[in-house]
Amino acid sequence: MKRSKLYVIAYDIAADKRRTKVHKALCGFGEWTQYSLFECFLTDKQLVQLRCRLHDLINPQEDSLRIYPLCVGCTDSVETIGSPAPEEKTVYIL
Repeated sequence: MKRSKLYVIAYDIAADKRRTKVHKALCGFGEWTQYSLFECFLTDKQLVQLRCRLHDLINPQEDSLRIYPLCVGCTDSVETIGSPAPEEKTVYIL
């Protein structure tokens, strides 16, 4: 199984309705850690799926969405003050 990579996704969405849809879409892929910021451990396939979903939800003339990939070295050196550090969730399917 291929290891996921950590992505920090930040967004600034002008309309409340679109912002809510983007937030809900991101909830399916990662952890909401700050207002308008998610940390997502994603495989290459999941990243493509998420990009497609987000592309359909935003208005590029009014909204801004940034996806920051973190290398393994950067992920290991993330400093967190005041809440748990990001960690990849393990999912078991029975």
